[in-house]
Amino acid sequence: MAGNQTKRQVVLDTETTGLSTSDDHRIIEIGCVELINRRLTGETFHQYINPEREIDAGAMEVHGITNEALADKPLFAEIVTDFMRFIDGAELIIHNAPFDIGFLDHELTKITSEPRRINTVCTILDTLKLARDKHPGQKNNLNALCRRYDVDNSNRELHGALLDSEILADVYLAMTGGQVSFSLAGEKTTKQQSDPKGMNKSDRKKRKRFKVIKATKLELQEHQKHLELLDKSSNGQCQWLKVTS
Repeated sequence: MAGNQTKRQVVLDTETTGLSTSDDHRIIEIGCVELINRRLTGETFHQYINPEREIDAGAMEVHGITNEALADKPLFAEIVTDFMRFIDGAELIIHNAPFDIGFLDHELTKITSEPRRINTVCTILDTLKLARDKHPGQKNNLNALCRRYDVDNSNRELHGALLDSEILADVYLAMTGGQVSFSLAGEKTTKQQSDPKGMNKSDRKKRKRFKVIKATKLELQEHQKHLELLDKSSNGQCQWLKVTS
């Protein structure tokens, strides 16, 4: 990287009501984590969304999100300003990017006051294409990459946009030759929403990211403070804090 140029990346994942926008399937969850110069900053965007339609049974088996859990969540149009502000100018890192970008653009086309599309505000890096180029003929889904690069995904019982984006950040850094530190640039959470009742799979997990990295006592204390901040902002709904306390 030339000079002191700052590179901002956002690792993104979505969950949806089904597989195809041609059937008007919709986004129900967005999860993002921020990297600055290949370091996690602690900034996240996480939002559940009311899709205004039923979730396919097959999709529900993958992510475990129910129609009832989304009934009181905002519409995409109500969160689009915050979301677009968060990703603006970043390089988006997405596994199987055409799927997520297709769904995000599908949502944007429904908002008459929003002329932008994702590729007009961001550049896009597809980690699935990157993995296929590096490992041709091998399985390159997220679980397979976690095994290949020794990334802990033991909390991934169900898919969840925020948890999967955190795991993908670890995979991306390992796959491109870098490591990630527990140290955070700040404790502020840009848009952290508490999980609906019964859906705690996307809570931020304190995971061992690489075997060669150990958290210091001070870093563990800072992590605990971050969990307490999440718990306060979600009115006591930080499930991971309840497990570890």
